[in-house]
Amino acid sequence: MPELMVNIDHVATIREARGTYFPDPVYAAGIAEMAGASGIIVHLREDRRHIKDRDLKILREVVKTKLNLEMAATDEMVRIATEVLPDMITLVPEKREELTTEGGLDVFSLKKRLKKVVEKVKVKGIKVSMFIDPHEKQVKASKDIGADMIEIHTGTYCDAKTEAEREEEFRKIEKAAKVGKELGLGVNAGHGLHYHNVRRIALIPEIDELSIGHSIIARAVFVGLDRAIRDMIELIKT
Repeated sequence: MPELMVNIDHVATIREARGTYFPDPVYAAGIAEMAGASGIIVHLREDRRHIKDRDLKILREVVKTKLNLEMAATDEMVRIATEVLPDMITLVPEKREELTTEGGLDVFSLKKRLKKVVEKVKVKGIKVSMFIDPHEKQVKASKDIGADMIEIHTGTYCDAKTEAEREEEFRKIEKAAKVGKELGLGVNAGHGLHYHNVRRIALIPEIDELSIGHSIIARAVFVGLDRAIRDMIELIKT
């Protein structure tokens, strides 16, 4: 069964809604680790809409499991990553106007540029993951540019309107995970996963870790963060 990495961006979203200093995502990271999370994820966006630079720096000091920095492949973010030294980065597409990441990174079309980013980061001992749609050419392109792992975008599967569409998307995820493992890549998956759809994805044997944030933070409003994370881990593991 895969491990669970918890994205704590939306703890910071709540904080920023009132422009206060609480709730603190650093505190949330500690609770997540104690509840059994295998890692902590934050997305430092260009517009700093939730996670701030200060959050990232403090998290690097206190996270004991694994710190995964989601980031765009920009010069600014590469500089920050090579200074802060998270355990790993996940390269994602980013548009200022989007509410959340809307799809996978087109590694196939951006090979030359992304290879340079990967090289700059890996020389610092940071592992690199590519957030990609479940297409074989994107998996192979990720391997070609030197990525250590992929994170398969599960959003289309989660948003499917019909059972037939959902089944088609699931098969794509299954195939991408298998191809990734055959190529020697670590295989993660995430985006849009929640308590009612995570189980089937968790049963794909090639997937090492699941990245989940919004649904956990939403449930935490009612039951607390510790319980919300433990409930998700139980669904994944049993």
